[in-house]
Amino acid sequence: MIKEITADATWPLRQEVMWPDKDMDYIRLPDDSNGRHYGYYVDHQLISVISLFEQSDSIQFRKFATANPHQGKGYGTQLLQHVLDSLVGTGHCRIWCNARIDKALFYEKFGLKKTATRFEKDGVSYVVMEKLL
Repeated sequence: MIKEITADATWPLRQEVMWPDKDMDYIRLPDDSNGRHYGYYVDHQLISVISLFEQSDSIQFRKFATANPHQGKGYGTQLLQHVLDSLVGTGHCRIWCNARIDKALFYEKFGLKKTATRFEKDGVSYVVMEKLL
C-alpha cells in the first residue's frame, strides 16, 4: 500500500539505507516540512520512501530509499511509478533528481535522462537526471 506520510516517518529508513554511518540530523532536509512524502507499506511495515519538493513548474524527488531486504522486489519501482503517475496533468513540466551514479540505470527505466550536471558529496558521485512531463 502506498500512502502520503509525514517527513519524520521517512527519516529512519533514509538513515538506514542511504547514510547508516551518519546521525539523524544529517538525513533531515531543511525543507522537509515543505515537501510531500510517500511511503510503501508491506504488512504495515514501511519499506520504501520518497520525498517530493515543488520548485515553480518542476518537481524534485529526493531521499528515495527502499529497505535493503526489500530491494530488487519491485516495491521502489511501484512507488516511483505512483509518484510519476500522480504528476500527470498537474501543470508541472519536469521531474528531476540527483541520482547516485550507480543508480542511474534504474531511473532511465522511467524515462529520466542524464544531464551534464555531475557532482560529488561525501565521497558519493551524483548526476542530475530529469524527465519532461
